[in-house]
Amino acid sequence: MEHHSHHHHKNGLTTAFWLNLSFSIVEIIGGIFTNSTAIIADAFHDFMDAMAIGMAVLLEKLSGRKRTPAFSYGYKRFSLLSALGMSLFLLTGAVLMAISAIKSLLNPEAVHSVGMLWLAVLGIAVNGFAFLRIKSGGSHHHAHHHAHAHGHNHNSRAIMLHLLEDVLGWAAVLAGAIVIYFTGWFWIDGVLALAIAAFIGYNATRNLISTMKVLLQAVPENVNQDQITHKLSQINGVQSVHDLHIWSLDGSYHVGSLHAVVNTSDQVLENSIRTAIVALLKEHNIHHPTIQLETAQSDCSLVHC
Repeated sequence: MEHHSHHHHKNGLTTAFWLNLSFSIVEIIGGIFTNSTAIIADAFHDFMDAMAIGMAVLLEKLSGRKRTPAFSYGYKRFSLLSALGMSLFLLTGAVLMAISAIKSLLNPEAVHSVGMLWLAVLGIAVNGFAFLRIKSGGSHHHAHHHAHAHGHNHNSRAIMLHLLEDVLGWAAVLAGAIVIYFTGWFWIDGVLALAIAAFIGYNATRNLISTMKVLLQAVPENVNQDQITHKLSQINGVQSVHDLHIWSLDGSYHVGSLHAVVNTSDQVLENSIRTAIVALLKEHNIHHPTIQLETAQSDCSLVHC
């Protein structure tokens, strides 16, 4: 069952990738024929989403690879590189699109609204289909809730969001095409293109910030360091905790290290304290803990404890 659902899930992603890629080529041609800036902007959006899905499939293969002497943490962080590249690329694209949208706003040209309408209907259908494909692939997978499955669901969720965004983008184009058809207000095309560009820019900026936080080893957002320190110091036998560091390899796999001062040098008690600390950290999504136990006398040799 595990293997089957894994395979099914991969298929869903691959289908979504090829669908989006081939469709964004259709859109660019369609955008040129209908003379619609909004459709060209949306084509860029779809093309980047296809790239994101392709990257996800590739990186999922790569990030599963075991650690090597050169990369002692394995390959999980490689996904941050693609996220960084994508965000920068999307930001640049958003700026260029905004410029061309403003140009078409200042100087609106005739737009083929019927063509826009059909492309929008097609867009909704394609992205809706890809969304359902991934949804059906991901739901089987949901049963296996270990760290690896978390990575999968995390990935599929992100991609499903991309596809939903695409559907909403096309819904906007559809509405715009109908309005243009009945009113002949060609400037609506520019407004739509500007809105799409702003939306892409906003999302790319948010992604860039969260990727940079992970790269700069900030404490993950879903982890409360003060709360953890407080809970750790309440563990029976722990006097105090210092030098606690929590960071994330890729946004979902967290690493933590700490020094705990204990009031015992009894091996059995030390083991139970260590077990309690590991359990507490696991509860807070820290999958890779490193723990150093010290007695009060042995005072920490690090100056900045």
